[in-house]
Amino acid sequence: MSRIVVDPKIRFGKPVIAGTRIAVEDVLELIAAGVPIERIITDFYPDLTEEDVRACVRYALAVLREEEVHVE
Repeated sequence: MSRIVVDPKIRFGKPVIAGTRIAVEDVLELIAAGVPIERIITDFYPDLTEEDVRACVRYALAVLREEEVHVE
């Protein structure tokens, strides 16, 4: 998870890709819209690598794994 950082001084503390101001949320929205990783890198965020994009997905999965679900 070293590729993802949370810093209250960057994007109001939203998780971002290390060394950038690109929020994990922004990358995940593109993935959810069906944009291929290759196109995310070439058309939207040329400073990212494929591993950066995959780190966003791993981060989201890790957050969901830690989430507590309360069923009434």
